[in-house]
Formats: sequence, structure tokens, C-alpha cells
Amino acid sequence: MRVRGWRPGIASVLGSSLLLLLLLPSPPAPRLAARGWGSCVYTRDGFAAGIALRKGLPLPRFLPSPRPPNCHSSRMPEESSPKRSPQNIPYKDLPHIINADGQYLFCRYWKPAASPRALVFIAHGAGEHCGRYDDLAQKLTGLNLFVFAHDHVGHGQSEGDRMVVSDFHVFIRDSLQHIDLMKKEHPKLPVLILGHSMGGAISILTASERPSEFSGMLLISPLVVASPEVATPIKVFAAKVLNFVLPNLSLGSIDPNAISRNKKEMESYTSDPLVYHGGMKVSFVIQLMNAIARIERALPKLTLPILVLHGSSDKLCDIRGSYLLMDTVQSQDKTLKVYEEAYHALHKELPEVSASVFTEILTWIGQKISAAGETSHT
Repeated sequence: MRVRGWRPGIASVLGSSLLLLLLLPSPPAPRLAARGWGSCVYTRDGFAAGIALRKGLPLPRFLPSPRPPNCHSSRMPEESSPKRSPQNIPYKDLPHIINADGQYLFCRYWKPAASPRALVFIAHGAGEHCGRYDDLAQKLTGLNLFVFAHDHVGHGQSEGDRMVVSDFHVFIRDSLQHIDLMKKEHPKLPVLILGHSMGGAISILTASERPSEFSGMLLISPLVVASPEVATPIKVFAAKVLNFVLPNLSLGSIDPNAISRNKKEMESYTSDPLVYHGGMKVSFVIQLMNAIARIERALPKLTLPILVLHGSSDKLCDIRGSYLLMDTVQSQDKTLKVYEEAYHALHKELPEVSASVFTEILTWIGQKISAAGETSHT
């Protein structure tokens, strides 16, 4: 862990024009009504698989063939008027869960060949989708970990207007729903949570709601804090006004050049039809602001083992947020590793960086799973 010669304040530079207005004071997270945990339907088809099947091509390797626990393919009332994904694929042909608002969320499952030793939930970042974590998930299954994820509301193949959410807590609620479904089928397995960027914020808030239920948390370039230089009183006031009168006004989009120094990965990002390349709406920025305020209150609650990986040249989620996290959480087992000159998506960085990131994650998880196993037998 590298140590800087200063102590970060409560806010830091987020460094991207797409998040111009941050750190808006927010009320406590509302308790959203849960109308039941919904259901889960599984088949092997995803968006890419649907295209492949229609064209007679082989199925993509990242779509797992085994049926995950608690998912079924029985007839459901939805089939009388089948819901379709934003890509016009019937959800009855896609692995999915239905959240408490009745929205369909596309899911992915990576099941190991042997009996799983632990469950790992992945929370993806803003504008992207869970399919971008296939490389990492495949490596995790090599440790006999059952990895699962879903596209957040308004992302990828899930329902909802693109990058629009009524409240950031919806992301946390949906994550807990999915985790609970998997835990029901594997009640004795330890659970870890992994989040990148906005997914890091989701992971922090999810873990803080149930501090004792997770055996560890991994954060890759997490969204933790915002910039006082950017979130000036005038801009904060403007954000409030805009959200009231023009909530759907689009701000700047995510700069693909800030994602990674790996040109191949950057091209993959820009050409991915499941990635949202449009502008970020004012209402979504407000929800990110609310999340940051909630994270400030949540950090002191965290006592679980934490691994944080961050690039020193990250222009989207400033590294000072990770330093603040390390200073604030109460965890006795916490590690921060900084990758010099690396950008935002460390798992999509230059080969030598991404290889180091994968090794760091696999080693750390292996240690935590072994420790959790020893604890469960004592």
C-alpha cells in the first residue's frame, strides 16, 4: 500500500466533466417497499446469444450453460404477453430476476465445474453491463467460486430508461435481492461482493446495510467522494434547479479515453452496443450525489475485510476517495494497492496491469475464503 503525505478531506476531485455537480446534501436512504423478492428465470440466451442463434453462429463462451440455483424455466404468466429486453429479446429467453418494482433485470452466472466454495456478486459501473466482467469471472471460477451479476436498472439488457433510476437505493435493494436468492440455495457458503466505479458505491452501501453478512469486499476504482472545487455552491444550486425543471437534460458522456490506456479495450468499449454512450442526465447525477453523501455516513459502519485497487491517473473516480475510505472504515483487515499511471478500469488496463490486478484479486479472495472456511468449522 502506498502512503501519501497528506490526509484527504471529506471530498476530492472526481475529475470528469460528466460529474460536474456533486456532493449535494441528501436525506437518509428511504426504505423502499419490497413486494416480495420476485422470481428468476434462466436459459442460456443473452443478447449476444440471441443474435448468434438467429444467425446460426456458435454461442459466445461467456454465457454459461448450467442453470443457476433458484432459477427455473417453467411457464410463467409473463408469457401471455412476454416482456422484451431493450434489445427486443423476450425475457423468457434470458436469465433474469424481477425486482420489487416489477422490472426485469438481466443476469449472468458463472458456475464452477466443482462444488462452489463461495459466492461472489459483481456490481458493474455506470453506463456499462455485467458482461464486461467475463474475463474476471472466468478466472474466479477457477477458484471454484460461483460468480453472479446482473445489469442494473436502466443498463445493458435490463429494463428501464437508460441510466435513469428513481433512487440510488434501488441499486442496493436489487443487489440484496439477487444475493438473497443465491444465498437461499447456498446457505452455508460465504459471500463476497466486488464492485467497480459506481458499482463500488453500490457495494459499499450494500455491505453497510448488512455489515456482518459478507466475508469480504473488493473495490476497483470505487466512486467514494466528490470535488469541492467542482461542487461549488453555485453549481450545487444550479443542479437542484435543473433537476426540478429539466431532470432529463443530458450532461457530458463518459470519455472512453479515460477508461483505459489499452487501445484494444478502449475500442471494445466504444463499439459495445450494450454500453450506454449517451449523455448522463441531470437526474442521474443527482442520484450519484445522494449516493456519495450516503457513503460518507456508511463508511464508519464497515468492519469486513476490504481490498481496494486504484490507478493513480484515474480521471473518473479520483484516488483520494480510496484513501479516505481506508482512513474511515473500521476494518482491521484493509488493503489499498495503487497502480502508478493506470487509468480507471484496472481490469481492462494494459496487459501487465490487468494481469497484476487479476493475481491480486485471486490471491486475496483465496485467503479470505480459506479463513471463512476455517471459521465455519470452529
